[in-house]
Order: sequence, then C-alpha cells, then structure tokens
Amino acid sequence: MQAHAQFDMLKNAVGGGAGGSSAGGLAGSLGGLGAAGSLTSGSIGNATGVLQFCINNNYLSGANLSSASDVKDKLLGKLGTQSGSPAASPGYLDGAKGLLSSPDGKTVDLNGGGLREQLTRRVCAKILDQAKSFL
Repeated sequence: MQAHAQFDMLKNAVGGGAGGSSAGGLAGSLGGLGAAGSLTSGSIGNATGVLQFCINNNYLSGANLSSASDVKDKLLGKLGTQSGSPAASPGYLDGAKGLLSSPDGKTVDLNGGGLREQLTRRVCAKILDQAKSFL
C-alpha cells in the first residue's frame, strides 16, 4: 500500500493528478512528499546517482541523454570520484538505485514500469535540470 501511495505522490508532483484513488489520503499522511519542491534532490551526490539510474534505465533519450551523461561525468569529477567507480559521496549509491532523496529527508523510489515509468521519465528530466544548476 505504501508503494501505491508513493506512486500517487509521484503523479501529483509531476502534474499527473491524484487519479481519485484512496491512496491520495495516504500520500498526504506521508508528509506531502508529492509537493513539486520535494522532487528535487537533497544533495549533489544523490542527484548524480539519480542521473546514473535514469541513464542506465533509459529514462532519458536524445539530447537529454547526451546532456545527462555529460552533467553526470562533470558532477562525478566535482565530487572527487571517477566515472565508473562507486562514489563515496552521501546519497550517490541510493540515487543510482533509483532512490531520490529530497531536501526534507523523504525518499521516493523511482523504480517501476507502466504509467510509473512515464512519470519517472518526467522526474529524470527535472533532476537533470537541477543537476545542471550544480555545475
């Protein structure tokens, strides 16, 4: 049931609406994670890891994919790590597993298929924009 609530929060945050499901109440009880502001990463390391997740799972394409790879590599350099090695930065490994850690300490799992996959693509694009601001 928590996964369903997370899905509704993800939908709300990217403008997909609540869908009228009973999980909407659960979303509110989890601290308003669905607020658009919470779909940003709380750290450079986590944003870099989420970009790695988005690239590995083909959630970004075309120009966004090229840009994401470039931004990710630059951020890995900024974090003092080398591309391809496990980053020691807090949040990176969680991000690489698809766990977006928001600035307020909440976590959204971006793993999933179907409609959730479409929403994850939008989140990946938002994180790419945020990651560019870290450069």
